[in-house]
Amino acid sequence: MSAPQATLKPPVGKTDHAAGPADAPVTLVEYGDYQCPHCARAHPRVKALQKQFGDRLRFVFRNFPLAESHPEAMHAAEAAESVAVSAGDDAFWKMHDLLYEHQQDDLDALDDAHLARYAAEAGANADQVRANLDGEVYEQRVRADFMSGVRSGVNGTPTFFINGVRYDGDWSTVATFAADIEAAI
Repeated sequence: MSAPQATLKPPVGKTDHAAGPADAPVTLVEYGDYQCPHCARAHPRVKALQKQFGDRLRFVFRNFPLAESHPEAMHAAEAAESVAVSAGDDAFWKMHDLLYEHQQDDLDALDDAHLARYAAEAGANADQVRANLDGEVYEQRVRADFMSGVRSGVNGTPTFFINGVRYDGDWSTVATFAADIEAAI
């Protein structure tokens, strides 16, 4: 008898960052870490899937910073949350993309100064984002995502769920990942 597959806890809700229609036949959830090199490799694949599936795919991102091995990940997640609250969903997704695109530029690409600069590029007030980071305003929001990942059986990043069920298939190639998503449709 095979082990039961892990399921998403809690299910996608109003507080999640979602791109794509709520009634899409497939919801892809990623638990990610903005400093994780594997998440950075997954990022362009997810973007390709979003383009390929269009309105048939809703993509949801939840924070899962592995702070012990990625010391900048927590602040990067908090900065993204600050941008979302202060400038909206479109700005959150711009920030999300900027974080992954600049992650490996240099060792300081995710320090607070860079995070503020990316926030401004995404359309948020950089000074407000810095103040939110200093005050750890969005730490609890990030920790709530992290704990939902723990309850869902996440133990590394990236971890994906397709329609609420953990995806343990091969995300490293768009073709394989797309075929598994198509099977869910």
